[in-house]
Amino acid sequence: MTYLVYPGATHKRFEHSLGVMELATRAFDEIVAEQHIVPGILDRLPEIADRAYHSYWRQILRLAALCHDIGHLPFSHAAESLLPEGKKHEFLTKLLIESDEMTALWKGFQINPRPEDIVKLALGPKEYPEGKFSDWEVILSEIITGDALGTDRMDYLLRDAYHTGVTYGRFDHFRLLQGLRVVLKPSEDGSEMSPSLGIEEGALAGAESLLVARQFMYTQVYHHHVRLAYNLHLEDFLREWLPDGKFDMTAEGHLALTDNEVLAAMAKSLREGGPGKDAANRILNRKHFKRIHRFSPVEQAAGGVTLLETTETKLKAKFGSENVRSNRKEVKGGRSEFPVLRGNGEIASSLKVSKILQTLSSEVLEDLLVEPSIRDSAVTFLQEMLRDRTPITPLLPLFESKKQP
Repeated sequence: MTYLVYPGATHKRFEHSLGVMELATRAFDEIVAEQHIVPGILDRLPEIADRAYHSYWRQILRLAALCHDIGHLPFSHAAESLLPEGKKHEFLTKLLIESDEMTALWKGFQINPRPEDIVKLALGPKEYPEGKFSDWEVILSEIITGDALGTDRMDYLLRDAYHTGVTYGRFDHFRLLQGLRVVLKPSEDGSEMSPSLGIEEGALAGAESLLVARQFMYTQVYHHHVRLAYNLHLEDFLREWLPDGKFDMTAEGHLALTDNEVLAAMAKSLREGGPGKDAANRILNRKHFKRIHRFSPVEQAAGGVTLLETTETKLKAKFGSENVRSNRKEVKGGRSEFPVLRGNGEIASSLKVSKILQTLSSEVLEDLLVEPSIRDSAVTFLQEMLRDRTPITPLLPLFESKKQP
């Protein structure tokens, strides 16, 4: 739904997947380059210097990067709440990669890739816990899926910033990729060393700017209040239009449903009075619910989660439950921890060498939205309610100038 706020955001996941494949390939070539192999790593990870071994895993990494998002639903993450209980889009990714049709494709490759190897690198241990990962496979999956240094994140930030026209998502990905290294990371108690994807100290600024960019892109683009309002209406439509209100988890059903089919169904429902007509009208005619308030950190600290719930309940009692909605989203902080190879050979935590990463933290965005026709009345009612509940006068002295004696 982001294109309804930023008109240029009409790029597809196919473009993104090509970008992830390109960046992952560059990352692979950097970490296995002979001059970049860190002393001591060969004892724990001899695969990193095995050139014959590389030709297979380089191709597996490229295929995994190309296929890592094929399980995504129409409109991406916007309607994942409508998956059957206990299922995630990664289930569909694995289902397709291991399907008979794609297995036949894999057999056409000279390296004869094993589908499970592609699944491992595409999903990683977190989303594929039943898989048995070697240290080498964990590192290669991190190249794609890593929270801090993954090429999936690198590409979507750069690509989304470009297409939306904002500058928040830009960072020096060339320097970051050049600084990737496989190092021996000590465990928390220091008793064990394990191979891990990290960076040399000179590339730390690139990693810092990536994580800062991610924080800003979430608050300014991905969690833009209008975009989130449209997400609610999209969920409303799909809940009424989909059979039993849930997505089909078969390969055939998944492939048969794209953004185009959903938009066509919206137009038909609006034209003929079908299921989800009201939600379709709000999306296609841009009559989305309007935000009347986003709770500040001060208000959240004063009232906790109950402030949003209590305020929403009172608004619904006043204006009707069908006219009031709320949105609560958590922006995960950029305080990602990863190993940094310092100039003296020491391996240190990123959080110990970067003041910038220490300052990044999670935040919660809480919005109240109402039907456009009652917006002014709801704003007045809300202001009176919050004035009694959460005074802001204690902050005022911070901005007052000191009186001269």
